[in-house]
Amino acid sequence: MTAFRHLALFAAMALASLPAHADKVVSYTIDPTHTQVIFRWAHAGFSHPGAVFTNVTGTLQGDQDAPEKSSVDVTIQVNSLDAFVPLLTSRLVDSGDYFKAKEFPTVTFKSTGMSDVDRGRRTFKLAGILTINGISKPVVLDVKANTIGSHPFYDGAPAAGFDASTTVLRSQFNIGPNVPIVSDEIKVGITVEAVETTMYERKQAEQQR
Repeated sequence: MTAFRHLALFAAMALASLPAHADKVVSYTIDPTHTQVIFRWAHAGFSHPGAVFTNVTGTLQGDQDAPEKSSVDVTIQVNSLDAFVPLLTSRLVDSGDYFKAKEFPTVTFKSTGMSDVDRGRRTFKLAGILTINGISKPVVLDVKANTIGSHPFYDGAPAAGFDASTTVLRSQFNIGPNVPIVSDEIKVGITVEAVETTMYERKQAEQQR
């Protein structure tokens, strides 16, 4: 009986010392040269102009075993905004009437959860906190995974590409001039390309040599 107890204790200790099963988490770095955030608004009911942020950086933590545990952390440089009309670009970025770029030079998004994962359609909803002008509000993105696989320009490194969309009310972020003549609703479209972090950093270092 004593021998059995010793054997049982040894087995329990051995099992406890084994590493717990780890999810297959891959860290990706967003490639800003192939990532854009585009937004559009209604102008007095006549047209739907748009602008684009071109300097978008951040990381994705992709959990292959449990996609709902994946996370996203994104930073957008406000001064990378281009409204395709110099006067309008300057007003949006520099006037302080819209983006308060001097005080709050970045827009950020940090995910808080994922839901409605449809593996067949490769779609899901991504909830998170959007911060503009220092004001944080919850938003939900409708996301479609375009491709998750080997990237031909990064020596076959793991990569992921997504398109996403959402609608925000600019007045909630203290960007409210001319509402409702210029729509409060802003339609946001996002395209993201991200590469496994180690390989992305290696390629960046090679290009800087």
